[in-house]
Amino acid sequence: MRQSFALILSFVLTMMLLTACSGNGNNDNNNAGPSATTGSGQAGPDSKTLTALLDNNATFPYSEDWPIWKWLKEKTGVTLDVQTPSGKLGESLNLVVASKSMPDLMYMPNRNESNKFGQDGALVDILEYVDQMPNLKAWMEQYPEEAKAALSADGKMYMFPNQGFGETNRMIWLYREDVFAKEGLTAPKTYDELYDTLKALKTKYPDSYPLSIRYGQIPDEMNANMTVNFETGEGAYYDFDAMEWRYGPIEDNYKAMVAMWKKFYDDGLIPPDFLSLQTKQWQDMMSTGQSFMTIDYISRVDFFNNAMQKENPDYNMQFMAPPAGLPGGKQQNPYFHYLVGGLTVSSTSKNIKDVMQYMDFFYSEEGRLLASWGAEGETFVREGGAIKFKPEFTDVTEMRKQTGLQTSGTYTWIDYNAHLSLFSDNLQKAYTEAGKYDPPGMQPRPAFTESENEVISLTGQAIKKHRDESFAKFITGSRSLNEWDQYVEELDRLGVDKLLETYRTAYDRMQAVK
Repeated sequence: MRQSFALILSFVLTMMLLTACSGNGNNDNNNAGPSATTGSGQAGPDSKTLTALLDNNATFPYSEDWPIWKWLKEKTGVTLDVQTPSGKLGESLNLVVASKSMPDLMYMPNRNESNKFGQDGALVDILEYVDQMPNLKAWMEQYPEEAKAALSADGKMYMFPNQGFGETNRMIWLYREDVFAKEGLTAPKTYDELYDTLKALKTKYPDSYPLSIRYGQIPDEMNANMTVNFETGEGAYYDFDAMEWRYGPIEDNYKAMVAMWKKFYDDGLIPPDFLSLQTKQWQDMMSTGQSFMTIDYISRVDFFNNAMQKENPDYNMQFMAPPAGLPGGKQQNPYFHYLVGGLTVSSTSKNIKDVMQYMDFFYSEEGRLLASWGAEGETFVREGGAIKFKPEFTDVTEMRKQTGLQTSGTYTWIDYNAHLSLFSDNLQKAYTEAGKYDPPGMQPRPAFTESENEVISLTGQAIKKHRDESFAKFITGSRSLNEWDQYVEELDRLGVDKLLETYRTAYDRMQAVK
């Protein structure tokens, strides 16, 4: 921690020095300060240097030598002087914002953070400059829902919106197709069929737990997957059919979901410790034949097959259509394919217009092409009207490591076909199939005021805590489902109506924005 603080303090002092040297104190100054270089050669006389605090991913550790910086400079004339946090991004952001000497651009992990800092005066309202950003303005007309989701409770936009890259967050059901074929089983379409299938697998493999999920690692995501199968929600959710906000965990459909998972638990079809199961334990079960079905991110198709087929060529993890939990019900996966993080502009910047001009490039078709595929001739070629990565790029992770493409601060709008082109045929097929099971729309993500956030933090968390504790008790049998009505009354007393009214108010405010 001492080293982390020292590095961040050094960054703050650097920002102060750059601020002192970067102009005449006019926040709309179009002239950049002294040139600097960050992995893109010497800055020319017409180039601009902007400072940035970006995130640093352990899988794709930041490099000033990534060619993405050279390509961006060639297109925009901008060189980024990048700093990355040596510890947690949130701690670095708090320190830098408190210093009042912020970099021009800052990556923030979610809109709650950017809205908080923005309403405190630390960030620029991007909408004040949108008339000077023709590409962003056109993009917002093309993607109105994404633009609306980027607004804060005060109707301002403190974070640049994004589109395309969220596809990485799709979650699906997966199953061992090879085991199913060997045992003469077909993928279940309903939860009743799922139960029968799990029982058959348990009979064939008595030491197995046919279905396992890493509930202990990502409980909220797992709850969302389980509840959408029963056409309810894991918390407050918007019912598109009824056009109203509802609280899933007090509904009969949620009770039906709990009853089914208790049945799985009682019959030994899921691990006895599934509520605390972590990623490593789950991976071991899925890779050693202890489990044959799961729910997780869509990329797990290649994750397991690429690793396991080296020692077991028959191993075959595939996409499975989500089972319907209700008689005649819908087969749906949750809508997770969006991003919540992005770039922001500091209110202390002396280069705001330059920053806006730079960021506008990312919303152009040219910017999207560059952010998605890189540079023609260097990373991709055109063949018969189609864009293809050059042969040396065969893996998405390695491509990003080598080029810096789709790393922090290098995109807002991408063509996800770039990623798809490097996936296996199985994973490409999974993406094609997964889209057929999307819900009617993305759950609304209204921005909350300070007082509304207080309700979410206090009342909402109290309700969630009791929901989680009760779910565990119902599943393990330490509380009988015969006490369901009492449980609903307990949640109501904790403030379900107050919570829903908070969502309704925030949602109506968001919908009122034209």
